[in-house]
Amino acid sequence: MKKQVLFIQGGGEGAYAADEKLAVSLQDALGAEYNVVYPYMPDEDDPQYRTWAAQISEEQAVLGDKAIIVGHSVGGAVLLRHLSEAKIDKPVAGIFIMAAPYWGAEDWQADLPAGLPVFLYHSRDDSVVPFAHLAKFAEKFPQATIREFDGRGHQFNNDLSEVAEDIKGLEVHNRF
Repeated sequence: MKKQVLFIQGGGEGAYAADEKLAVSLQDALGAEYNVVYPYMPDEDDPQYRTWAAQISEEQAVLGDKAIIVGHSVGGAVLLRHLSEAKIDKPVAGIFIMAAPYWGAEDWQADLPAGLPVFLYHSRDDSVVPFAHLAKFAEKFPQATIREFDGRGHQFNNDLSEVAEDIKGLEVHNRF
């Protein structure tokens, strides 16, 4: 059976189309053993946490145990908050977050299951989400593996080969 990967897009006008290139890059880099699911998130022009969290729950319910969850930009921030606050019914193999905006710690708790692999990616030249947000997430999630890039921008030059390598690395550690 193929390993399931849920990819949550960023927000803003045209984000689904722009992030589709990331989802395709990830699928190509992972190969036939993986199935990247890329749902359209509601109201991408004006993403709301509760609406997106509900959609993520629906999408996650369809996936099998030990799914991999990936989020870009606003989708990554919503994923982290949702997975921190929601009761996760199915075990997750790992969380991979790219270029997520940090919204602050006042309104949510960072409480992920112990031992859950978390990877955070950000490029220093991101013109959409300041690079300093990576450090804030790293502080909130000290268990996270941090990957810093130069010259990759907000869209990582539509190349998620490093994310794919980290996902494949979960197998080495028996996360599936």
